[in-house]
Amino acid sequence: QVQLVESGGGSVQAGGSLRLSCTAPEFTSDSCAMDWYRQAAGKKREWVSSINIDDSTNYRDSVKVRFTISRDKVKDTVYLQMNTLNPEDTAVYFCMTPKCTYCSGDVCYAVVNLQGQGTQVTVSS
Repeated sequence: QVQLVESGGGSVQAGGSLRLSCTAPEFTSDSCAMDWYRQAAGKKREWVSSINIDDSTNYRDSVKVRFTISRDKVKDTVYLQMNTLNPEDTAVYFCMTPKCTYCSGDVCYAVVNLQGQGTQVTVSS
């Protein structure tokens, strides 16, 4: 069974940086689209950033310039580099692929809207 696993969250002070990672352990894939979402306590989930099949990227306005999404094709990992963090960035961050095929050896799984369990990011003032 394919799972997306996020890592890299933690607690930092305002102005600090974190790098989140998203990967499917023991599986490989083509360059699928991947989204990062976040959900703060008591608030609705919001989209943060996307990297597309062609590696083009998109960001919500509040994180533009501060966040960078990227992909390591060798490691099959998508990153979210977050700089100049502020308390409003505090949330659980999730990665999600809208559509992808993951393979482990000869066994492949086509997934739709596969999401990880999330990683907590806490920014203190």
